[in-house]
Amino acid sequence: MTTMKAVVYTEYGSADVLQLKEVAKPAPADNEVLVKIHAASVNAADWRLMRADPFLARLFTGLFKPTRFQTLGADIAGQIEAVGKNVHLFKPGDEVFGDMADNNFGGFAEYKCAREIDLVLKPTNLSFAEAAAVPLAALTALHGLRDKGQLQPGQKVLISGASGGVGTFAVQMAKLFGAEVTAVCSAGKAELARSLGADHVIDYTQEDFTRSGRQYDLIFAVNGNRSIFDYKRALSPRGIYVMAGGKPAQMFQALLLGPWISMFGKQKMGAVSSTPNQKDLLYMKVLLESGKIKPVIDRLYPLSEVAEAIRYVEDGHAKGKVVITMG
Repeated sequence: MTTMKAVVYTEYGSADVLQLKEVAKPAPADNEVLVKIHAASVNAADWRLMRADPFLARLFTGLFKPTRFQTLGADIAGQIEAVGKNVHLFKPGDEVFGDMADNNFGGFAEYKCAREIDLVLKPTNLSFAEAAAVPLAALTALHGLRDKGQLQPGQKVLISGASGGVGTFAVQMAKLFGAEVTAVCSAGKAELARSLGADHVIDYTQEDFTRSGRQYDLIFAVNGNRSIFDYKRALSPRGIYVMAGGKPAQMFQALLLGPWISMFGKQKMGAVSSTPNQKDLLYMKVLLESGKIKPVIDRLYPLSEVAEAIRYVEDGHAKGKVVITMG
């Protein structure tokens, strides 16, 4: 049996449940390709699934322990090693990147079998590490601003959590779409937000934007930690609030109270969850190759230190993305 290294978890809990093991190397089915992974990035989804937080995550991964899959990691970038007989878009040697969230994750490993629809050719001007930083975070930002937020040129947009993985992409995209962008982050990350194009930066430790009296056409809250009614107060009369991740209370409010508030008023409030989408990833590839969007990488970790990388992301320290490299 041919083996590979992978980080696995067989029970829910803190990052201590993650173990680097030798497991069977997968073989591609007729409609799959085998990717030799060069880099994978960490997302909030990884630690939430690891901890089964919120509890409803267990409906997706397994009620008492993770049974659907045991290796986390959605975003990958690498090189195709083999292709199934029904594969037409790719060939061995192609450099690709993609989001495995709809294909049982598995990015924190040396190899991963993927479907054609999961992948896009890697931008020629990006390293594997930079490409791995893109898929889930960038598409969450795109879907939150363009689709759920219905962003229009000239609108005033506030991005809360502007310095994290999703936030750094959101600031750049909002500016690209012609918005006036206010970024909310800590003072230590303000310069990063400005370098990405933010017109205004609010240090959340010094100012409460929900009580400043200023109103915004769109509020995009990444890992939000405020009441939905706080955000509502900072919206313009026809404004839109979009939540992308957060504590269970914020998720509950966005998913249940948001539609109710939207039904009885002109403001719209709700949540966005990124879905892997080859068409939109191709769109991102064009933006990346043109230099209009760029990934921001905070730290690189080897595969043996996935647990430490997840701890760092879970603690909320990251400026942009944290990436795992495969040596």
